[in-house]
Amino acid sequence: MRQAASEGRGPVRYGPLAPESGLPVPASLAAVLAAAAGRAPAEPPGGGPVLREAACGYWWRRGLHTHAEDVLAAPGAAPLLYALLAAHEGDVLMPRPCPAWWTPHTRLLGRPAYHVPTPAECGGVPDPYALLETVRRVRAEGGRPAVLLLSVADDPTATVAPPELVREACEAAVAEGLHVVSDETWRDTLHRPRDTVLLSPAEMCPEDVTVLSDLSGALAPAAWPCAVARFPPSPKPGLPSDSPARRGRALDVLTALGAHLAAPVAHAAAHALDEPADVSAHAAAGAALHARVASAVHRAVLAAGAIARPPQAGRHLYADLGPLRAGLAARGVNDSMELEVHLSERLGFLVPGGHRFGDELGALRVRFDTGPLLGADDEERAEALRAAEPLELPHVADALRAFGAVLEELR
Repeated sequence: MRQAASEGRGPVRYGPLAPESGLPVPASLAAVLAAAAGRAPAEPPGGGPVLREAACGYWWRRGLHTHAEDVLAAPGAAPLLYALLAAHEGDVLMPRPCPAWWTPHTRLLGRPAYHVPTPAECGGVPDPYALLETVRRVRAEGGRPAVLLLSVADDPTATVAPPELVREACEAAVAEGLHVVSDETWRDTLHRPRDTVLLSPAEMCPEDVTVLSDLSGALAPAAWPCAVARFPPSPKPGLPSDSPARRGRALDVLTALGAHLAAPVAHAAAHALDEPADVSAHAAAGAALHARVASAVHRAVLAAGAIARPPQAGRHLYADLGPLRAGLAARGVNDSMELEVHLSERLGFLVPGGHRFGDELGALRVRFDTGPLLGADDEERAEALRAAEPLELPHVADALRAFGAVLEELR
């Protein structure tokens, strides 16, 4: 079992990883990495031209016109976000709950992190009215709100924000002079891609949004760290814009950090961003598999009397076990830290508590990741990926039964 909460509970020293796929790497992608293993020249800070051009194509296919001079790449989303925030002066606002790594990176820069409530229907995007009130309060207290972080397809809540909410929140942020950083790592993991409308903030406020995407969301394994950022496109000559200067400052930070991509990883990442048929098919199959398991986890959570929004993206589910408070208290569990320890020990894999994501310690919320339910080894997980009915495989069915039983005993 990975480390539970009993060791290293500090908000910077320990934070749960993003939900991992647990699935095999596409053979062609592994071959590309292997073929590039002998490359000696280092990638330049911010990524080389091949990788940045591939990122341009990725965003053009999603309706975001992008040129190589608008792109930066880094070995993972964490150093890239750090560089993006460092390129802006001022305080950072983010939804509550939010990815576990956002707040520590903000505080490492010496910036306050202000959490804004989200509406009832989704996470990832703050309620527009709560956002305006938070900005007003921060300014009244002498703060300088400058950046809004959001995620349309969200970790930890696994929800997708409706376009009208995204528009209202972004318009409110821009009207108050905030720059929006949109983490779109999970946009290619929609559970119902034909029925779910995902609208990037960059489509609505093109001059005021920087897009961040970690390839580990859908296109590459987390063990090959690579993330890309799309800055607002450079304006026509003669038009004012802060975007080139911000990109330059972010590049300076990446250079100072020594945040260089390994050349073989950059080569494989460029191949993944080109989205050849086999890579796209593998990503779609993985998203569909995790969607089915997440739906089963959702049913088990509701059957036990707990609360969770239906998962719409990603490889996880965010559950509120508040209705089970009496049963948990009888087991000595009274807050999300104790809940994390209890469920991690009972299930045999890490179940991070809501305090990791900015929620109050007293709220009994946790994120359940679906990856550990796919199998105990690579062979079982690969079998689940190939199966027409993965929930009927003995090892998956047994894992789901055990999961449901742990929740039922809390009633």
